[in-house]
Amino acid sequence: MPMFALALSLVFFNSCTQEDITPETTTNAEVDFRRGGDDNNNDGPNNGNQVGDQTIVEIASSIPDFSILVDAVVKAGLVDALNNPNRKVTVFAPTNDAFVALLADAGFASLDDVPVDVLTSILLTHVLPGTNFAADLSTGYFITSDQAFGINFTKIFIEVDGGVSINGNVNVVDTDIPASNGVIHVIDAVIQPSTLLSFATSNDNFSILVQALTRPDLTIDFVGAISGEGPFTILAPTNDAFIALLGALGLDSLDDIPTETLEAVLSYHVVAGENYTARNFQREVTANTLLGETYSTKKNGPTGVIIDANSNTANVIVADVQAVNGIIHAIDTVILP
Repeated sequence: MPMFALALSLVFFNSCTQEDITPETTTNAEVDFRRGGDDNNNDGPNNGNQVGDQTIVEIASSIPDFSILVDAVVKAGLVDALNNPNRKVTVFAPTNDAFVALLADAGFASLDDVPVDVLTSILLTHVLPGTNFAADLSTGYFITSDQAFGINFTKIFIEVDGGVSINGNVNVVDTDIPASNGVIHVIDAVIQPSTLLSFATSNDNFSILVQALTRPDLTIDFVGAISGEGPFTILAPTNDAFIALLGALGLDSLDDIPTETLEAVLSYHVVAGENYTARNFQREVTANTLLGETYSTKKNGPTGVIIDANSNTANVIVADVQAVNGIIHAIDTVILP
């Protein structure tokens, strides 16, 4: 399924269904920029960059190559939000060519054919709270202004080595256009709402996990499963976690793990029907996995989470990587059923 078509189906699902998930209290970095009010604490360091005289919408309206972006912002009803002088935001701005490519891939003749709720979710994925100049960006996950299941703000994965890229397939081609209410960075493609699959494939630290999920001899379509509507909660072992497992088992590579064993292990890392945040985990839940077996969780320190499996334990080392169809937590150990 093309990624944009997948995003369409996921956004439609999220707009009409809300799972029974405990709401999270937002921090300054997670406040919806559309709500108005002062949010100066959410502004990033200036790093010597000048503050522009025009708002983000005014600047975009003055640049011909942003004309489709401006039309999209108008259609989505986001003009006032992006003109708000009290909310500093960072906007990754796709060029006209980027929008034309997106529409062509999705089979739309024009922007008018894109449903408003889908367009709004896409646009909000391009908006980060606070002013993040190029020097403020680092490799990692950044909170956007889009929401999953109407509760948690989604994230994007930014990589800064060898140039700035987003979710593995969008490149920043120009940076630091200052506005009175934030900053604009120009990108060469439209960022699509982040999915569990796009997060897994865009971060090199999960490359062995991706190899495991896509091993050709598997009888379970894990990629298809985690591409569904969700919600899913995925514990994602890092490459180091897999390397440690192979070493402990005396195996040379992932290919040496029997098919049935690998399928059981991977299934044990996926929970369907729940969007467990770190805060949920800290309340000591029992998670029902795709394998049909459970693991439990407990709080370790002020923000840490321990996964207590049947055979071993793992620490959550990066928590709450929220996608539109679920959430990922990076763990330092492969848990075994």
